[in-house]
Amino acid sequence: MLDNSQLRCLEALLDTIIPPDDFPGAVDAGVADYLLRQLAGDLAELLPSYRQWLGDLDAESRASRDKPFAELNVEERTSLLNGVERGEVTTDWSVEPEPFFRQVVEHCAEGYYSDPTNGGNRDGVGWRMIGYEVRG
Repeated sequence: MLDNSQLRCLEALLDTIIPPDDFPGAVDAGVADYLLRQLAGDLAELLPSYRQWLGDLDAESRASRDKPFAELNVEERTSLLNGVERGEVTTDWSVEPEPFFRQVVEHCAEGYYSDPTNGGNRDGVGWRMIGYEVRG
């Protein structure tokens, strides 16, 4: 579905959006698994855009930071994504950077906080973070 460099970029991106702290970050909470599952199903029409956007993000990182996105430290990734969020990019992107980034953030939140049966929110970590208790 995604090649190795796209997957590494996606995981670094997700852990930048929801980094580990007192709770697991996005990757350890299963958000990448959730998103891949969705891209193989209901969101299949977005898979080509995800592939292109992740490639564009990596190209932007290489052009501005001389390293693939996955090899940047968290501060460098955050700085680069702040620019993407403002539409301040230095390379040509095949997918509009800012609106697609908003969509990725939404998908990340869905994976972190949705029902664990959807493939994310591993062990209910997102629910524990916000104090939600399953009853019944």
